[in-house]
Amino acid sequence: MTTPLQVTTAKLRTPVTGTDHARGPVDAPVTIVKYGDFQCPFCGAAHQNLTELLRQRGEQVRLVYRHFPIANVHPYAESAAEATEAADRRGRFWELHDWLYEHQDQLDPVHLSLGVEQLGMPPDEVSAEIEARAYADRVRQDFVGGIRSGVNGTPTLFVNGARHDGGYDLAELLAVVDAAANP
Repeated sequence: MTTPLQVTTAKLRTPVTGTDHARGPVDAPVTIVKYGDFQCPFCGAAHQNLTELLRQRGEQVRLVYRHFPIANVHPYAESAAEATEAADRRGRFWELHDWLYEHQDQLDPVHLSLGVEQLGMPPDEVSAEIEARAYADRVRQDFVGGIRSGVNGTPTLFVNGARHDGGYDLAELLAVVDAAANP
């Protein structure tokens, strides 16, 4: 006797709130939550496509970013995530987020400090906050929420609360957004 194969879709277990890092209209018909790692090359590729997706479908999409640093593979991912939280404290999360993805080969402490300075933030203060692990709890909270939602690698995308198990090339993302916006 055989049993039919059951396919279940992972669901986002931690709802999007006002404390999340979000781009796009709050009332957008499509919310994409990205669990990412700043040192992950696949996340870098997804970043480029998500940026273009927001350019083309800006009124339809809200993008939420959550941290999922895979520290045992990417030694600078956690400090990069904490740096974005330091930047957020200064109202500059998305600027450093973009800089990190555009400079993935420069995430060591020296280059990270230079990037922080390039964006007009105080590098000594930010470095001290990272060293003190001032934002480690926030990064860990995102990571644990990702685990609870079935995230096991990066990038992982959720579209309107359901995990997107497809690819992240632009054409596919456009199709997914169009389908979710017009069910």
